This record gives sequence, structure tokens and C-alpha cells, in this order.
Amino acid sequence: MISKEMKQLKLTGFVIFLFFLTECLSLPTKPQDVDDFNITQKFIEDNVGYITIITFAQYVQEASFEEVEMLAKNMTEYRDQCLANRTLPQCSKLPNEALQEAICAMEGVPQKHNFSHCCNKGGFERRLCFFFNKKADVGFLPPLPTLDPEVKCQAYKNNSESFLSNYIYEVSRRNPFVFTPTLLTVMGRIEEMAKTCCEEQDKANCFRIKAVPIIQYLKAFSSFQKNVCGAYLRFGPTVLKSIYIAILSQKFPKTEFEELTSILEDVSSKYDGCCEGDAVQCIRGRSKLMSHICSKQDSISSKIKECCEKKIPERGECIIQSKDDKPKDLSLKEEKFTENKNVCEERNADQDIFMAKFLYEYSRRHQELSTPELLRIARVYNDLLRECCNAENPPDCYSTMENKFNETTEKSLKIVQRECEHFQNLGKDDLKYHYFIKFTKIAPQLSTDELTFLGEEMVTALLTCCTLSEEFACVDNLVDLVIGEICGVNENRTINPAVDHCCKTNFAFRRHCFEVLDADKTYVPPSASQGLFTFHTDLCQAHNEELQRKKDRFLVNLVKLKPELTDEELRSSLTEFTNLVDKCCKAEGPEACFNEEGPKLAAKNQAS
Repeated sequence: MISKEMKQLKLTGFVIFLFFLTECLSLPTKPQDVDDFNITQKFIEDNVGYITIITFAQYVQEASFEEVEMLAKNMTEYRDQCLANRTLPQCSKLPNEALQEAICAMEGVPQKHNFSHCCNKGGFERRLCFFFNKKADVGFLPPLPTLDPEVKCQAYKNNSESFLSNYIYEVSRRNPFVFTPTLLTVMGRIEEMAKTCCEEQDKANCFRIKAVPIIQYLKAFSSFQKNVCGAYLRFGPTVLKSIYIAILSQKFPKTEFEELTSILEDVSSKYDGCCEGDAVQCIRGRSKLMSHICSKQDSISSKIKECCEKKIPERGECIIQSKDDKPKDLSLKEEKFTENKNVCEERNADQDIFMAKFLYEYSRRHQELSTPELLRIARVYNDLLRECCNAENPPDCYSTMENKFNETTEKSLKIVQRECEHFQNLGKDDLKYHYFIKFTKIAPQLSTDELTFLGEEMVTALLTCCTLSEEFACVDNLVDLVIGEICGVNENRTINPAVDHCCKTNFAFRRHCFEVLDADKTYVPPSASQGLFTFHTDLCQAHNEELQRKKDRFLVNLVKLKPELTDEELRSSLTEFTNLVDKCCKAEGPEACFNEEGPKLAAKNQAS
């Protein structure tokens, strides 16, 4: 579902200038708020070109860099016109509305890239249409261009703005759901990398080393943001609020509940813009939220002082990654939720507030648990309390609640332990193949690129977490993000009945739901092998990484073709494929060898 708040993002009764006035219903009045507002406004004004590139590239991923650059130039001119004379009629539009109008006004572009149907709509319907035009599977885009470091550095020195614009365009179109502040942070880090590496003797090695943390940073925030937006759009603001009660209570356990509640109001307004793709509202929402947190450092956390001294957008990213220690006087158990005789009366007085307080108290006391596990426990508590409050003796019923919490966590812990056993017992490649097979059997309708990505993400999660002391929370949090990738952001996404059921029924327990899924029974494999066993000499020219990708794709496509094969049979076929490549690439006539051996491998798999 799209929240009611999203539908209310429309022009209010007074004039709102493009990039200049707040999208809230009132301007800030407190000196600190005014100062923060002006800083945010200046940041938006200075980055209109980059914001335009990000928005256009995310909405219309097929658009060329020339088209995107042209729009950025037009919007920068538009900004200058409105700065010079804010009373111009064209300046009285919401930023995203003006931007979408400018995209639609580009001659021939809507028809060329098949989004003219969006331009024929207006208001909320148009914004929603542009949002649904975003494609999570970017397999239709050409591979990311790789330039020689010397060429890269020359381009940066010749025109750093065009260089950065091209980079952020390529990154944005491949990450259509990443929030604009995150992408602007990525751009800043790319600029730092270019400045440093272009002065180095070994430029290639410098770029290679410094690119790793940037890619990891982007992937981590991309997964989290897609997961939360998927939850928000599919389950509504209540689930979003629960996620952030758990996260913020764990991060900042000294915060009082009333303070947390006021922060949550800013979280909801931020996600309306960020999830929809409204870049300016997203920047403003993020800035307002972080300003709120920074203005209450004494009551929230002593650990965010350095973060609050940073500039937009680094300030927000820094606060998000901060974590405070649990107060020493905070007991492990909050008895008022399980041993108080008036629990049912308090719950019935205001169920939403009561459950929010429970989740807050439980989360701040259990920093060792994952966010999904905290949501599961809150769900268990809510369901059991519903039963207990209708029982003959409610206090007797809910006094055993802690046992139920422990049972829930034990079940989740066993799932994580099984996954970490896979990590311990299988090598990295075998672990990856295990998940390729598992995900492809569960969701064969996904593209090969999506399935290989999911398998790789599972391996990354286990490699990252299974040797840590906080193994459980780490694995559970990261695997929940992988499940978020499967379920997607778009509420209309459909894969197959079993997967859709897990994605749409219960956000907290979808991990448990996925755990018991078998091969999709509704899937009808292709009748022909579609060239899977036709091999050419390009396999012999492939470098190690490229050859590995081809092996990965072969395995996934083989599962799609023959889902009834066992894991052992599939692994055996992959080994035979690897041996075939090795044999033919050493032969005097590789092409002839492939022509002879390919059909033999096909026949073996047909006979299986």
C-alpha cells in the first residue's frame, strides 16, 4: 500500500518555490531550525544539477547521459531564474512536480523511453507512475564502463564536474531506489578517490583499493533502504515505525520514550519523499531528522557529537552508523509488561502506544538481538496478549510470556546456526553454489543476474558474520536484507504464490517463512535448452573473474532448465562444464572441441 501521507504530497494553499521553500506546511521559526533550514537550502541550491541527474537517471534508467546532462543544465538555468525573481509563475511548483514536468517536456524523450503514459497523468498519479517505472533488475543496461586509469584521470582534470556527473549518472541508474543523500555521499567519496589516485604513480592499484569501501558502503545502504521502503510501501507506516523504534532504541538506549516518539514523526515524513524518489523532500526530511537528533544530544547520546559537526549529507550517514552503550542501571527484564496485574487495562487504553513502549523497552535492553528478531518478539507478545486478555485469569496467562520470547529467539538462532554450519563446512565457492541452487529453485522466475546477486549476497553475509561474537544479530540482519532484495520495493512485484505469500503476509516472520520453502511447484521450465550447452572460444579468452561469472550463470540457468535435478547432480554438471572448458581451451581446435563436447553434456543432463 502507498501511505495516505504520500497521497497528500500536493501543492498547499500558499506558493511553494522550487528548491527554495520547505515542503512542510510551515517554515521554521526557532533560530537553530532556521539555521539548519538555510544550510539545507544552500546545499540543495548548490547541487541542483547533481540532484536532477540522480532523479532523472533513477526514474528513466534507459536515458542517455547526454539527455540527463541536458536536463541538468535546464534545471540549473531554472534555479537561476527563480533565484533572480521568485514571483515568476513557473517557480510556484513543488520540486519533484517541476522536475517531472521538465522530463516530460523533453522533445521525443518520453516516447523514446516508453514513459509517455506517465506524462499523460497528473499530480499523485504521475508521481506514482514514475515510481513504478523504476526497474530493480538492471540486466537491460550495458556493463558499467571501465576506463583506463590514465584516461579517467585526464577526464577528471579536464572537467571534474562532467566526470562526476557521468559517474553519478551510471551509479544512479543502476541503483534506482537508493536515497539521494546516500548517492551524493558516494559522489563525494568518488571525487576524493579521483583527487588522491590521480596523483599516485600506480593509479590502477589506488583506484582498485579505494573503490572497495565505496562499493561496500553503497551496497549496504542500498539494501537497507530498499528493505525499509519495501516494508513501508507494502505494510504501511506502522511497520516502518516499529522498525525504527527497534533500531533507535538499540542505538540510543538512554533516550526517553517521549523523545523517541518525537523523532519517529520526522522518520515518517522523511520516508515519504525518499521512498517515492522525491530527491528534494528526501534531503529536507533527512536533514530535519538529523537536526532534531543533534539538537538533543544530551538526552539522546554522547556518541554523536563528532557526527553532528559534519556537513550534509555526511552528518546523517555518520549518525545512522553510531551506537551508544546500554545504561548500567538498565535491568535485562522490564516486569511491567509481564508481571503487572493491569497489563490488559493499559493495553486496551491505547494499543499502539502500549506496543510501542514494549518494543522500545525490550529493544534497549537487548542490543544483542537483530531488528527482525525484536519485531518477531513484539508480534508474539501482541498475539499472546490478545489471547490472554480474553482469558479467565490474564495475569497467569501472560506471566509466562518470557518463555515464549525465548522460544521465538531459539528458533531464529537455530536457523542462523545452520547457515553458519554451511559456512564452516563448505568452501566459499560451494557455499555460493548452495545458495544459487536454493534461490533458483525457490524463485526460478527471477532473472539470472538477480539470482547470482542473491547468492553472492548470502555468501557475503555469512563471511562477514559467522566468525563474530555478535553472530546471531549480524547474520539475521543481513539475511533479512537479502530477503528484502527478493521481495523488492514495489508492492506490485510478484514472483510466484509461495514467495509472494512470504513477502506479503508478515514482515517480522518472513525469514521463518522463507526457511521452509521448497522448489516452486507452479514453475514450468523452458522446453528447450536455449543455447545453454552451446559454447564458444570466448570462454578461453575470459579472465578468471569473467569465467567464474559464466560458471555461475551456467549453474543458475541449468537449475532453471532442470529444477528436478538434485543438488549433487547439479554440482556434478557444473564440474563437467568446468572440465569441458579446461579440456577444449587446451585443444588444438577449441571451437571444434566445444561443438563436439557441448551436445554430450546436454545429452547427459537430458537423461538425468
